[in-house]
Amino acid sequence: MTTLTHVYQTLQAAKWVDLTHQINESSPHFPALPALEKKDLFTLKDGFHVQQISVVGQYGTHIDAPIHFVEGGRWLDEIALKDLLLPLYVVDLSEQVAANPDYEISKSDLLAFESEHGKIQAGSFVAFRSDWHKRWPSQDAIRNLDDQGVQHTPGWSHEALQFLIEERQIKAVGHETLDTDSGVRAAKNGALLEEYYLLEQDLFQVEVLANLDQVPATGSLISIAFPHWEKVTGSPVRAIAILPE
Repeated sequence: MTTLTHVYQTLQAAKWVDLTHQINESSPHFPALPALEKKDLFTLKDGFHVQQISVVGQYGTHIDAPIHFVEGGRWLDEIALKDLLLPLYVVDLSEQVAANPDYEISKSDLLAFESEHGKIQAGSFVAFRSDWHKRWPSQDAIRNLDDQGVQHTPGWSHEALQFLIEERQIKAVGHETLDTDSGVRAAKNGALLEEYYLLEQDLFQVEVLANLDQVPATGSLISIAFPHWEKVTGSPVRAIAILPE
């Protein structure tokens, strides 16, 4: 019988990859939101060091609960603990994004991925690797605006999300950009319709992921941690990939 001690030893022997960006007052973020603020309340001259940190939930690498967009959706504290440790699939479309920053991951991309790596299993976390994380920490490079103020960033197509949700029954998705939708699609629709669709299906997502280029396509686990907030729509997270041997 497998013991937890054996599981622990196995995990300790594995390679771990930090999937989060370190955040500070100048980190890239959605421009309508305030930047992180940090100040000392007490210093070691007072005998102990305490800081006050003010930050919005959707800042840096962060998780979005369904209530972020959907009335009546689950709050962050209503996501099951076991859903914060999931099998991780990484779909690498970085070459396509390098050639076209407006690239949208399609159902065809997912089927091609499965033909090479096997079927995406139910209850998994699927991450879209675009290598957009390499633009961090430049706000301008992350947003990639044109002269008309349109953001040229990759995103999820509706058909890809629908396939993963309805035909593969995944738990969550993740990406390296600030938004679920591509910038061009968001500008055309005047809203983040794909983000709304995803959250409306009672799934969660992790945005602004980092270092997916260090994670294999299959075989890893993703662990997502954040404070035990009460009734919040999202939170900065520490997301870690635990790689297979």
